[in-house]
Amino acid sequence: MHDTITPAAPTQYLSFALGGLEYGIDFARVQELRVLKALERFAAAGAIVGGVAVSRGVIMPLVDMRAAFGTSPGAPDPMTDVIILKLSRCTMGMVVDGVTGVVTLAPDQMAPLPGAQGVQADYLVGLWQAGGRRLILLDIERLMSVKGPVAGARRQFA
Repeated sequence: MHDTITPAAPTQYLSFALGGLEYGIDFARVQELRVLKALERFAAAGAIVGGVAVSRGVIMPLVDMRAAFGTSPGAPDPMTDVIILKLSRCTMGMVVDGVTGVVTLAPDQMAPLPGAQGVQADYLVGLWQAGGRRLILLDIERLMSVKGPVAGARRQFA
């Protein structure tokens, strides 16, 4: 009997813009999409943890990825989106410049990130490029479990 290797199934990624770059996270981790101004926010915090909000009765922290990745967030505008994530440890909101769509990718469509060898960033899954579009794929569970700011990630691949 011969073992056959079954190719991994394609995965859907939610793509979003952040500081002029485009990122993707596993769509299975996305609970819902909201506009920042539509969330009931009742506490403010520091630069990266942008406060606490309520969505559908769930109290959650808001992480401003614009500040975490070294871009200047400024005041939210109508295009400022919040991706509400259902992670293994919690539900949280991730503030981004804007959601750009959903992309279905097969594992063979991903490439290693150039210059990522030796970088302490196990949350970087890979890179997808097609038709002039470049998507940096992130493992959102690992990224949100990193201790300390993740500001170096954007500068490495800009």
